Amino acid sequence: MNKNSSNIMALASNISNRREAVCIFGTGDFGRALGHKLIQSGYPVVFGSRSTQTSSLIPKDAEVLSHTEAAQKAAIIIIAIQRQHYSFLAPLAEILRGKVLVDISNNVKINQYPESNAEYLAQLVPGAKVVKAFNTVSAWALQSGTLDASRQVFVCGDDMEAKQMVMDIVRALGLTPVDQGSLLAAQEIENYPLQLFPMWKFPILLSLGLTAFFFFYCLIRDVIYPYVCENKDLSFFIAISIPNRICPILALILLALVYLPGVFAAIIQLYRGTKYSRFPDWLDKWMLCRKQLGLVALAFASLHVLYTLVIPTRSFVRWRISSQTVSQALNNKTEPLNTTNAWLSDSYLALGILGFFFFVLLGITSLPSVSNNVNWREFRFVQSKLGYLTLVLCTAHTLVYGGKWFLSPSSYRWYLPNAYMLSLVVPCIVLVAKFVLIFPCLDKPLTRIRQGWERNPRYSEQSNYVINKSAV
Repeated sequence: MNKNSSNIMALASNISNRREAVCIFGTGDFGRALGHKLIQSGYPVVFGSRSTQTSSLIPKDAEVLSHTEAAQKAAIIIIAIQRQHYSFLAPLAEILRGKVLVDISNNVKINQYPESNAEYLAQLVPGAKVVKAFNTVSAWALQSGTLDASRQVFVCGDDMEAKQMVMDIVRALGLTPVDQGSLLAAQEIENYPLQLFPMWKFPILLSLGLTAFFFFYCLIRDVIYPYVCENKDLSFFIAISIPNRICPILALILLALVYLPGVFAAIIQLYRGTKYSRFPDWLDKWMLCRKQLGLVALAFASLHVLYTLVIPTRSFVRWRISSQTVSQALNNKTEPLNTTNAWLSDSYLALGILGFFFFVLLGITSLPSVSNNVNWREFRFVQSKLGYLTLVLCTAHTLVYGGKWFLSPSSYRWYLPNAYMLSLVVPCIVLVAKFVLIFPCLDKPLTRIRQGWERNPRYSEQSNYVINKSAV
């Protein structure tokens, strides 16, 4: 009795765990990789191909049949071929009626066709249920176990049941489905793999522009000016000295630009008296790329640290130190320690070390593997409170370094101030504006606005008008 019961339970378990067959049209790299992954996940796989001859490249547990025969064996058919070869599907329209067709294709250019490939497939086979999926996953990612690539798979389709079936397959493969809505989203999904670092474009272009500007600025002040006016050849400054001035300048400016859009957003909300009004497009795009701006700033700060570490090994620095030592020996005079300069030197180094430490902490918490393990309040504390502390420390580091030269006429070459003076403009604007915004007279109404309060609630006025009119 017990033995029979256990056999029945085992049989029922096997039946419940048995997965439906999946058909794949196409035996290319992606089709084979996906078929192999499906077989590993327990799905019976049948390939539909022009040639029914088996190959050593095809997974050994899969069948290879003609397109017509393969389509009749599965309810879900993955179209692993390019759009230009879809024409053979038209004669199969009756067989594919009611089937779930999964379009995985991509294009060569963004918006290459008026409609998406998935929408074109739906027009070609009107009786089928078309779902867009798997186009953001590569064959290599499937073959390597998807451990080294993004696990997200964007899915869209008009039929909810068909879309759910595809999402179940995605989960079974160890991937994460992301529902993007109806088939109208297919073109956006198809454009996604063709975009080259879309969120990095503005930060990188801005960094390149600022780098070029400050390079030529420092070249004029530190190389061309001494050569013209003092007959000194300091062209070797191009290798270490000028980059070591550009990197901290860009790190400070870019860090300030991370927090400047937040200041603009607060001012706009206070002016409008509501948070329900959309920001300007330029501000929206700026706020979306703040993470990338911060990471680029961290990269420049790290380069500054490396350049600073190699300073004692430079021939110019060793020559200058030895010259000062020989000069003091020949004059039989020892320069006494200037404690004020010692304090300033140690203070600016300490501020730089602390600033770089918090800078690295901000970069670490922005990584998805870390940010996904902290709650919203913890993440906001690190990125906002510690972020402003980092900006204060880095700005103070620059001020202590060169504050004594602000009013020195010798620091203005051809009436051009030192480059680090220019780097303080944006950070000081951000810090002063933030200091003003934390005053209770501004902070309290701003907090209320961000909690949903409106100075002139249009919707409540309209609702009152409707109520009064109905009462009359």
